[in-house]
Amino acid sequence: MEGFDSIDWVPGLPIELGLECLTRLPHSAHLVAAGVCRKWRELIQRPEFYHQRRHLGYTRKVACLVQALPAQALPDGSKPGGSPSYAVTVFDPASGSWERLNPVPGFPNGLPLFCQLAGCEGKLVAMGGWDPKSYDPVSDVFVYDFTTREWRVGAPMPLKRSFFAAAGVGGHVYVAGGHDESKNALRSAWAYDPRGDEWTELPQLSQERDECEGLAVNGAEFWVVSGYSTQRQGAFEGSAEVYEPGAAEWRRVDGAWELGQCPRSCVGMGKDGRLVSWAEPNSQVGVGACGVALGELTILTGSEYQGAPQAFYFGGQDGKFARISVPEEFTGFFQSGCCVEI
Repeated sequence: MEGFDSIDWVPGLPIELGLECLTRLPHSAHLVAAGVCRKWRELIQRPEFYHQRRHLGYTRKVACLVQALPAQALPDGSKPGGSPSYAVTVFDPASGSWERLNPVPGFPNGLPLFCQLAGCEGKLVAMGGWDPKSYDPVSDVFVYDFTTREWRVGAPMPLKRSFFAAAGVGGHVYVAGGHDESKNALRSAWAYDPRGDEWTELPQLSQERDECEGLAVNGAEFWVVSGYSTQRQGAFEGSAEVYEPGAAEWRRVDGAWELGQCPRSCVGMGKDGRLVSWAEPNSQVGVGACGVALGELTILTGSEYQGAPQAFYFGGQDGKFARISVPEEFTGFFQSGCCVEI
């Protein structure tokens, strides 16, 4: 890494070997390592350090899920009514561990409802949604640093939007479509730079796309799948639009999705390069299917039929999924999620 080849990282070790030792540290050790000394802390927080770890294969993919919290029983033993509260759950397939992140700033009792998550260069970005008390749309943005294990408040979205597409590609998080505060479907799109904490307006989609789904493909393309216009509420499109960072316009892909099918949280990319619905080849999750792809592996949840209990499955692109056991406190409804490489 340029600029790091003249620093004595570990006393008694050659510079290259000391840097290699720090690069090999798992992300779970970064918080402790950052507290050892200032030069270690500055190194671990540098984007170049993350890219070096990724280049050498020392990062790993985790699933960050918007998940319902367990309902707290009332004094009489009954469960409270109303909408459930949500939090971010992190599943690490390498260790099989489950973890719940601290609440985002300003929302101690749960995430904004229907907020969107996106991973970007080792960070988790949570955006938008509805205030869980008033149900009013919010433009809040929060960025989670897996090194410091803390949330920070980011620059708000330029427009309050709901049910929009979002995904991280390269060093930016892209958002597009959804609807505004008056329930008008949107064509607008923006890119967020977590490092610079700023938003940049992008070319508009070719058409309005409310309740569309976002997908990062090959780390180089942002796909906005399906959706519908203001005048055709619920009539989901079969097309998708693709944006490559730096492009002057979107590329339209007709026939990419099944007409009339809601794409929310159940869109994946098959081995043949075609979009797939996680519910189609997996009858166990035919109802309420929700999936997060982690490279060649995917975590799925859903029910076999209406009213059946929700179950979790883990598997690969060959379509074979095995049911996995989940700690009781992490069995809540899984609304959406994303992959973060840490």
